[in-house]
Amino acid sequence: MKSVFSAFVFILISTQAHAAEYLVKYKNQKAFARLQEMAAVKSSGLSVRDVHQPGSFMVVDIQTKNEAATVGELLSAPDIEWVNPNFELKAFEAPFDKAKLKEQWGMAKVQAQKAWERAGNRGSRGVIVAVIDTGVDYHHKNLAANAIPGYDFNGNDEDPMDEVGRANKGHGTHCAGVIGATGVVDDGVVGLSPDVSIMPVRFLGANGSGNLADGIKAIDFAIEKGAHVISASWGASVRRATATALIEAVKRASDKGVIFVAAAANDGRSNDKTDVFPANANFENTITVAASNSNDGKPSWSNYGKSTVHVASPGEGIMSTIPNDEYVSMSGTSMATPLVAGAVALLKAQDPTLTGAQIRALLQTTGVKANIETACNCRIDAFAAVDHLLSRRPWMVPAAATMNAKETQDITMMNANGAVTYVSSDPAVLTVDANGLVTAVANGTARITATDAAGHTAGTLDFDVKGGGAGKPECPVSSETICRGICWLFPRLGFCQ
Repeated sequence: MKSVFSAFVFILISTQAHAAEYLVKYKNQKAFARLQEMAAVKSSGLSVRDVHQPGSFMVVDIQTKNEAATVGELLSAPDIEWVNPNFELKAFEAPFDKAKLKEQWGMAKVQAQKAWERAGNRGSRGVIVAVIDTGVDYHHKNLAANAIPGYDFNGNDEDPMDEVGRANKGHGTHCAGVIGATGVVDDGVVGLSPDVSIMPVRFLGANGSGNLADGIKAIDFAIEKGAHVISASWGASVRRATATALIEAVKRASDKGVIFVAAAANDGRSNDKTDVFPANANFENTITVAASNSNDGKPSWSNYGKSTVHVASPGEGIMSTIPNDEYVSMSGTSMATPLVAGAVALLKAQDPTLTGAQIRALLQTTGVKANIETACNCRIDAFAAVDHLLSRRPWMVPAAATMNAKETQDITMMNANGAVTYVSSDPAVLTVDANGLVTAVANGTARITATDAAGHTAGTLDFDVKGGGAGKPECPVSSETICRGICWLFPRLGFCQ
C-alpha cells in the first residue's frame, strides 16, 4: 500500500503557474522534513515559502489546478494537524463624520486625569505594549520618548515605520498615541498611559492589510521580545476552523501571560453569531473590545456580543497621533482597543503581577453601565479601576462568563481576607462549591456572591448558561467550492460527514 506521502506526490504532478498559499502544521519534525524534501522536486507543484518555528507550521504554495485534492490529501495525512489558507487581515477603521467631536472626549470619559492623580503616576516605562499594526512613526514628537525597537514583518526588516497610503492615514501611529502619547507637545494629545514603552510591530501595509502568516510572526515576535500587552486593532471574519493558526498564536501569548487586547470589528454585527479573529480567540489573558460613543451608546458600525466581547471603550471621533507630527480624529473599534490596552498598561504599572483575567474582571466590575451588548454591558472607567485596585477592594475573577450546560469554571475572590464562602443566586442555573468551583446546571442567568472571613463581599456580573456543546467540525478552507471538492475526494474527513 502506498504511503500518504507517495500518494501526495502523485496528486501534485502539475505545471500550473497559479498557486494558492496555505499554512500547514505538522505534528512532528520527521513529517516536516518530508514535506521539505517533496517541495524540492519541481514537478510536485508544491513549494515552501516560509517556515515559522514558534507555530510549527510551513507557508506553502499549492497549484490551484489540484488545490482541492492537495488540501484534502494534507488533511488526511496523520502527521498533519491542520491546514489554513493564508487569508488577509485588515485594520478596523470605521467611517467618520469630520463634523463630530475632535477633542479628547474619550480621555475625559474614562477619567484619565483622576486615574493618574489617584495612582500618583502616569504609568511606567517598565510596561511594554506591542502595537501590532501598520507600524508606528517612532520619530513623532509625541511618541518618540516612549518608542522602543520593533520589527517590520511586511517589509522584512528592522524598520517598523508607519507607511502612509491611500488606505492608511497612519493607523498604527494613531493607535500608539491612544495608548501612550506623552502629552508634552503643545497642541498635542495624551495617551491613557503616557509613561509606557511602545514596541512597534508592523505587518499591515500601506493599504491597511496584511496576511495571516505575517500577523502570526508579529505576535510571536512580541512574545519573544518581552511585551506585557499586545494591542491588535485588526482581524478578519472567517470560520473558526480557518483561523486555527491565528487562534494558536493568541493562545501562545495568553499562555506566556501576555495580555492580548483585540478589536471586535466594525461590521455592526454580533460576534456571538459571526466569528471574527483574533477577537473571538477567547483565552485567559484576552480582552475583546467594542466601541462606545460620547453618549455611552454603540456606534452603528461597532460589533458587539454578550458571550464574545468583554468591554466597550470610547472609539468614535478619537483624536490621536499620525505620522509627520500630525494629529487627526479616527473612529473604529481600532481606536477603542488601544484605549483599553492603555488602561491595562496603567493598571500593570500599579501592580505588575496582575493577569489579563484579573484586569479584564476589574475593568468589567468597575465599568460604567452602557447601552452596548458586551459581557458586562459596560464602558471602561480608568479612574474607577485604579481606585478599586489601590483601595484593595475585592472583586471576582472572572466577573462575567458564558458557559455551556455541565461546564465548570473556577472563581476567585481577589483581596479576600481569610476563608471565603460562595452563594449562587439561582442554584437551578449555577451551583458553586466551597472551593469556588462553579458548575453550569441549566439554561439561564445567575450570579455568584462571595463573602470573606472579615465580612467583605463581592459579586459577579451575569453568568449565562446555554445549551451549547461542540458542533459539527468545519471545513478549514473558506472557499465553498474547494470544500466541496475536498469532500468529494475525501468523504471520510470529519467536516464532510
